[in-house]
Amino acid sequence: MMKKRIIVGISGASGFQYGYKVLELLKPFEEIETHLVISKGAEMTRSLETEYEREDLLAFADEVHSIQNIGASIASGSFKTSGMIVAPCSMRTLASIANGFSDNLLTRAADVVLKERRKLVLMVREAPINLAHIDNMRKVTEMGGIIFPPIPAFYQQPKSLDEMVTHSVSHALSLLDIEIPNMPHWGE
Repeated sequence: MMKKRIIVGISGASGFQYGYKVLELLKPFEEIETHLVISKGAEMTRSLETEYEREDLLAFADEVHSIQNIGASIASGSFKTSGMIVAPCSMRTLASIANGFSDNLLTRAADVVLKERRKLVLMVREAPINLAHIDNMRKVTEMGGIIFPPIPAFYQQPKSLDEMVTHSVSHALSLLDIEIPNMPHWGE
């Protein structure tokens, strides 16, 4: 049986914790193969906003691709994936995806996911938003992508920031048909 392949992109918006949590939650799934690509801005954000070590993050991924390697497997439509999540997604990355600028592997992989009609979930991180941001979100939505701002849900009465991040990421992953065990849902 072929593993379900998920591309995980981490771009340079504040919220590196979301991308880290995606990989942490997917690691126990033996049937899921993760392909990670990290932007230069994300590397800077990681070092400025978190205590995460790069090596710890990379250890969660099954395969790590260089942002410059435009010829990587995930840049081709013939490389079958179940979709892609960009967590967090900067407004620069959103604009590139919305306008078809495949200038690095992260944006090229997202372009391939859209052209192949696979699922793309963008955890966009910016506030307030301007009209260009709204237009780019509209474009991606019209192309079949899903805009998923990581807004905390308080109905679960989270006790920590980690619980809030985990819940947002779990909800985003559910849009890729991945259910994280023991996650609370409204009404359950």
